[in-house]
Amino acid sequence: MPASADLETSLAAVCASALRDEGVKVEALERLSGGASRETWSFDARRSDGSVVPLILRRDPPGAARGGMGLEARLIQAAAAVGVPVPHLYASDDDQASLGAAFMVVQRIEGETIPRRVLRQPELAEARAGLARQCGSVLAALHSIPPDTVPGLASEDQVARYRQVLDAMDQPVPTFEAAFRWLEENRPVSSGEAIVHGDFRNGNLLVGPDGLRAVLDWELAHRGDPVEDLGWLCAKCWRFGVDLPVGGFGTYEDLLAGYSAGGGKPVDPATLRWWEVLANLKWGVMCMMQAAAHTSGAIRSVELAAIGRRVCEVEWDLLQLLVDPAALAPDDAWPAAPGPGRPDELHGSPSAAVLVEAVREFLEGDVMSATSGRVRFHARVAANVLGMIEREIAMGPEQASLYRQRLDAAGVGSTGELAAAIRSGRLDWKDPRVTRLLVDMARARLSVANPRYLEAPAPPAS
Repeated sequence: MPASADLETSLAAVCASALRDEGVKVEALERLSGGASRETWSFDARRSDGSVVPLILRRDPPGAARGGMGLEARLIQAAAAVGVPVPHLYASDDDQASLGAAFMVVQRIEGETIPRRVLRQPELAEARAGLARQCGSVLAALHSIPPDTVPGLASEDQVARYRQVLDAMDQPVPTFEAAFRWLEENRPVSSGEAIVHGDFRNGNLLVGPDGLRAVLDWELAHRGDPVEDLGWLCAKCWRFGVDLPVGGFGTYEDLLAGYSAGGGKPVDPATLRWWEVLANLKWGVMCMMQAAAHTSGAIRSVELAAIGRRVCEVEWDLLQLLVDPAALAPDDAWPAAPGPGRPDELHGSPSAAVLVEAVREFLEGDVMSATSGRVRFHARVAANVLGMIEREIAMGPEQASLYRQRLDAAGVGSTGELAAAIRSGRLDWKDPRVTRLLVDMARARLSVANPRYLEAPAPPAS
């Protein structure tokens, strides 16, 4: 793949053709992000007359399968044709000759994509007020495209797909088994087949003071039920701590009103709820996949390792969606907060918990104050991980003993057996005793991984 200097030369040739100006020069070329998925570069194309065209280059990594970039380019063009806000496509090529890999060059649009800023910046307050309705209208336009307009899109049952992914990881999660059973037992009538964006959520929406300016990242687009996109936008993980069910910025009513006003078919709230449950379950499986990337050695990252402990957040979200709120009340038998650390009889003082606490405080104080950007972010993640270890040292043994007693009472010998019994139907997850076990298990895991998550309000009814 060409180095940065060579890339400038190659990009200039691509832009000369796209802009029909042989005198184009590439300036301010900067790598924005990278990884296994796509490279993203920002740059300016300066025309012969001195005017500047702000652009983005997206390029596949070496060895990527052919065809994906071209498919994404065709999707963007089809979406633009029906009024979906997308960056203008200037050039694309599935061939590796021009830039060493398949690529797209698109318009660079000013705006905000970082969810916490979208949800909190005062200058975006007016945009937030209408964003859920606007998202509904945009999704209705996307779903109006006849699927055959963009050949090559895969079609796959989402429940079956994520069941297969979970099974391949061989890490049974009993609450996920309960969710899979609920999804199968309550599957709604199909709303038809449409082009589904597949990742339409806060973070892939470029927002300005005037509202939604562009829908980004079309890599996961496929053919499927259109309500999938609406349900994915409602998954709790995209709310980033804000108590509004649609991306943290709006209500179910506004989303569905915008969808209807944009020409979308009427959506039954129960159908939306079904897809929201599936969206949360999918995110839980994705968390496991990301943690597996670390544990397998494929990508060693404290961030990916920590994400594995977020699975219990999804378990709690699913239980809030699926069980009677009264069943979520805490059981006082379970320790909910760490007690004072005691010196170990063999290893003495300070205890392991106190040592972990000291390292956590060092990361939160000295390291974070002396660093910035990715290093500062990873220091915060590492400090959070040490907090988990502190709480697990303090509460883990007692929790494990109680959990063993509850498993024995349910007639199963392990978490895997519990998951298998729920899947087979030998144990009914709706049986109050089994539900209690799932709730207590999720509470125990959250009290270690992220106790503040237990303080968040339950999701509103759709």
